[in-house]
Amino acid sequence: MSNQSRSLRKRTGGRRRPKRDRRKHELGNQPTETTVGDQKLKAVDARGTQTKIRAIASDTATVATDDGTVAAEILDVVENPADPNYARRNIITRGAVIETSEGNARVTSRPGQDGQVNAVSLD
Repeated sequence: MSNQSRSLRKRTGGRRRPKRDRRKHELGNQPTETTVGDQKLKAVDARGTQTKIRAIASDTATVATDDGTVAAEILDVVENPADPNYARRNIITRGAVIETSEGNARVTSRPGQDGQVNAVSLD
């Protein structure tokens, strides 16, 4: 598990002594790298009684156009500013430019966090 608490090293490289042991709420998870493919969702427990729906793979996107919203099929990931390798591996994150049946669109939702792909048309 990755720990989200303060680093044990100072900026100078010196060591900090831990104040206490890790806590459950400080633990993090590996990122969900949503890919282009047949829709696959996963429910994950979140803090409290909440659950998050993570999109493991998605093949459709809700694209906002001038006329309204359209359900479009995702064909490819054109560009991903988060990481150039994400575009090569067809990984969808927020801000990624995807090629859809309605033209190119920029993703505005976080598929790994809320399980759906919402986008705004660029054409």
